[in-house]
Amino acid sequence: MTLTSPSLHDQAKAASAASRKLASTSTEVKNAALHAIADAIEENRQSILRANEQDLEAAKRDGLDFHMMDRMTLTNARVKDMADAARNIAALEDPIGEILEKREMPNGLDITRVRVPLGVIGVIYESRPNVTIDIATLCLKSGNGVVLRGGKECILTNTVMAGIVKNAIESAGIPRDVVQFVESTDRALVKEMLEMDDAIDLMIPRGSAELVNFVGQNAKMPAITGGVGVCHTYVDADANLDDALNIVVNAKAKRPTVCNAMDTLLVHQGVAREFLPKLATEFGVHDVELRADGRAMSVLGALSDGAKVTPAQSDDFGMEFLALIAAVKIVDSMDDAMEHIAEFGSKHSEAIISENKEAIERFLNEVDSGAVFANTSTYFNDGAQFGLGAEVAISTNKLHARGPMGLKEITTYKWKVRGQGQVRS
Repeated sequence: MTLTSPSLHDQAKAASAASRKLASTSTEVKNAALHAIADAIEENRQSILRANEQDLEAAKRDGLDFHMMDRMTLTNARVKDMADAARNIAALEDPIGEILEKREMPNGLDITRVRVPLGVIGVIYESRPNVTIDIATLCLKSGNGVVLRGGKECILTNTVMAGIVKNAIESAGIPRDVVQFVESTDRALVKEMLEMDDAIDLMIPRGSAELVNFVGQNAKMPAITGGVGVCHTYVDADANLDDALNIVVNAKAKRPTVCNAMDTLLVHQGVAREFLPKLATEFGVHDVELRADGRAMSVLGALSDGAKVTPAQSDDFGMEFLALIAAVKIVDSMDDAMEHIAEFGSKHSEAIISENKEAIERFLNEVDSGAVFANTSTYFNDGAQFGLGAEVAISTNKLHARGPMGLKEITTYKWKVRGQGQVRS
C-alpha cells in the first residue's frame, strides 16, 4: 500500500472523529450553523470575489478554455445563490433519525431501521467553487464529515470559502474539523485520498470524464463514478413547436458549460423542415453551432441569417460538448430516437417534447436515465430545482443513488434492536 501524506491522512482522520460528534448534533444546532455560513458568505462577498478574480487571472495566463472559465467564475448573483442554498438546506427536513421501518417480533424484540449519516465523504472536484459550499452544507445537515479537494484553477477561491465555512460552523458550536479542505494542489494527493478507505466512507468526483474514470479505477472505498452528461432532447411529431423552440434554446444556450446542458437534438422527420430552420436562426442569435447529420444538412445547408451549421462528424454523437455546440439528427420515429439515446446517452438527462400523452409516458418509462423530462428543459436536472436544496453530485449510477444527490442520498441506516433478556434458541 502506498503511504499517504501524514497531513492529508490526519485531515481525514480528524473529519472522521468530528463526524461522530456531528452525528448526534441536534437539528437546531446544525441549522444555526447553516445560517451562520449563509451570513458569513454574504459578509465576506468581496473577499470571495477578489480571490476569484485572482484565480481567473491565473486561468487566463494558463490558457484555460471557455467552459472551464465559465464554471469557475463567480459573480454577485452566484455568491448570493450560495448563501441562499445554505438557507434552503436549513429549511429542509433533517433526514437523520428518520424511522424507515419498525416491527415487534413474536419473541418481543423491538426492531427499528433508522437513517444515519454515512460518516465521511471525500469529494474531488474541478472548476466550480460553488461545489465547496453546496457539499459542505449538505454534509453538515446530513451529519457527515467531508474532505474537499478542489482543482488548482480555483485554489484561492476555495481556500477562502472553506475558511469561511469552518469559522462559521465553529461559531455555532460544531467542531471545525467536520469540514476539511486540502490546500495543496499536488495531484499526487488525489491518488492518496482514494486509498484512505480507513477514514473516508464514500468518494465523489465532480469534473471531467477523465477524473471520474480515474476515481472509479482507483478508489478503495465506494465511489459515485457516474455524472458525465451526454444529454438529448427529442422533438416528437406531435410537439408544440413554439414550446420546443424555447425549451431547446434554454437546454443548450442558457448555460452550455454544465452537465445538464443539451448535447444532441433529435427531431422527428415529420416536423424537421418546419422546426429546424427556425431553431438554427434562433441558435445563431445565441452563437450556437449546429452540427447536422446528412438529413438535417439537407434542410439547413442553405440557411443564412447568422445560422451556424456544419456537417456532423461521427464522434459528435455521444459527445459532451460543454460549449455552444449541439449535434442534430433527424429520426423517423420515437423508437429511433430512443435507440439513439440508448447507444449514445450517458444516462444523465433525456427529454421529449410532445403533446401525445401516450408517447410521453412511453418515453418516460422506457428511457434508461437518472432523470427523464417531458415538455421541459434538461437544465432543470439540479438538486435545488428538485427541491433538494443543492446536490453533492448528479449520479448516473444505479447503486446506491441516481440523479441529483441531496441529503437522503448521503445517508445510510442502522438497525436498532431492543430486547428484555431474550436469547436465541
